[in-house]
Amino acid sequence: MEATAVKTNALKGGEFIVKESKAEDVFIREELNEEQQMIAGMCKDFIETEIDPILDRIDSLEEGLMPSLLDKAGELGLLGMAIPEEYGGFGKDVNTNTVVTELMGGAHSFAVALSAHTGIGTLPILYYGTPEQKQKYLPGLATGELKASYCLTEPGSGSDALGAKTKAVLNAEGTHYVLNGQKMWITNGGFADVYIVFAKIDGEKFTGFIVERGTPGLSLGAEEKKLGIKGSSTRQVFFQDCAIPKDNLLGEIGKGHKIAFNILNIGRYKLCAAAIGGSKRAATTSVKYANERHQFNVPISSFGAIKYKLAEQAIQIFAGESISYRTSDLIEKKEQELLAGGASHNEALLAAAEEYSIECAILKYVGSEILDYVVDETVQIHGGYGFSEEYPAARAYRDSRINRIFEGTNEINRLLTVDMLVRKAMGGQIDLMTPAMAVQKELMSVPSFGGDDSEGVLFAAEKKAIANAKKAILMTAGAAFQKLMQKLKEEQEIVMDIADMIALVFTAESTLLRAEKIQTMKGEAEAALYVAMARVYLSDALEKINVHGKHALAAFTEGDEQRIMLMGLKRYTKMDVVNTKALRRQIAAKLIEENQYCF
Repeated sequence: MEATAVKTNALKGGEFIVKESKAEDVFIREELNEEQQMIAGMCKDFIETEIDPILDRIDSLEEGLMPSLLDKAGELGLLGMAIPEEYGGFGKDVNTNTVVTELMGGAHSFAVALSAHTGIGTLPILYYGTPEQKQKYLPGLATGELKASYCLTEPGSGSDALGAKTKAVLNAEGTHYVLNGQKMWITNGGFADVYIVFAKIDGEKFTGFIVERGTPGLSLGAEEKKLGIKGSSTRQVFFQDCAIPKDNLLGEIGKGHKIAFNILNIGRYKLCAAAIGGSKRAATTSVKYANERHQFNVPISSFGAIKYKLAEQAIQIFAGESISYRTSDLIEKKEQELLAGGASHNEALLAAAEEYSIECAILKYVGSEILDYVVDETVQIHGGYGFSEEYPAARAYRDSRINRIFEGTNEINRLLTVDMLVRKAMGGQIDLMTPAMAVQKELMSVPSFGGDDSEGVLFAAEKKAIANAKKAILMTAGAAFQKLMQKLKEEQEIVMDIADMIALVFTAESTLLRAEKIQTMKGEAEAALYVAMARVYLSDALEKINVHGKHALAAFTEGDEQRIMLMGLKRYTKMDVVNTKALRRQIAAKLIEENQYCF
């Protein structure tokens, strides 16, 4: 019964561009149940008691410290949230795992070690391992008795993962694969017990392997000296004639790319949640300092320029959180639908994450860039003290930067967003052609200035603006594909502009739907500041969509065609002016009063 309802309400991946969503169909953080809130509280307590007091010790890479912290997290069940009960875990749903990821995202270097262990280190075995492999490794990974890492990147292959040179050859007896090669930037490399390694069998078939610590021929480089996340163990891993039992081959021969890319989908949506967790802590740091720091005999939080920064931090966080939980729940609903249809747990979650791979890619670059904005402004609000390692702003600033590189660079994820959307359209999974043709027809017609049927619809003007912004995307992307066809891939600047338009629409819509749902749940007065954040975000998003659209159209149109399309772009990104200064001041006033991020 539940699965049927889920199937009816959930949009397919990428469908948000051509279909309208309703507030009642999206999941928002305010709907977390009592257990999820309790788990969030446990995570918060863990960071405050176990991590915050020893951040300097963690960053100094004190021998044995990070593994001992992972052991403590294991005792609380934080390492086994996604692992089924039959293997010693808790088998929690996607949304619960998102909560854990968000809260732990504020734990600096520990957050990286934790996510590498529970995500890319453990999930390949959970989703692609044989029953014997799962039984052998998952119970230890759930408790922390075993620590995991993931070995994909090589000196010559980063974004081009399939260009790996590490080679595996089956020995003459047919019992072991012999690995030779090297991996770099391996998180948890210094203390991992289990390495998920990708190599090409006979130099051709890209395949996954489970490699255990202590395997003869496996050696480690020195700890990397990094810009940030200094407490995270990051080493090169070398394989010299490493004999790996044939039973440790992971998944199918030649299908290692499926493991690598499908696990990345999950990693991308989780990275956004973690980035939002880190952003919240940095925003609280900003508010506290702005209230404490006095200049000209008043707290700097009383200055309009600082109020803008505090409010904009909150708006960006609220927006990122909105897409994070919306996508998390879409994956959860799809998983439940597939389980009800007879799929196994492994097949269901992987297929669900793959269904929403476009949204996962968007979350990755939007979330990491929100965190970068928030920590940058945290430093700025601190002034000179922000540049001092004696204050928390500096560590937050340094630690955030890696997130735009992790899980595929933000540039790669922008390109993937458009590429995957085009592939879905070409494969008939999403009908982009019909609405794109309708926009082209509308573009050539005289604009209607008559009334509409939106009277009485909550946030009618904002919803119309979002619907029009989607038309701007269909117009721009449709014309680009029509004119450039297969050459569009080579025009990365245009593709990235279109990706940003798509991300802005998805985020603006998610934020508005969340504000609407909060208003329905709590009433107009209590939802006022949430609505204010949604309106400011939408107003700014429309301007940015217009700019990205202009840049894209200027690159491949000219003459009358360009003039008509620019007029259409202007029409589709127009909305009544919003007094963003007044709304930001209201938002800032609440933050200053609460002395923390409080939304």
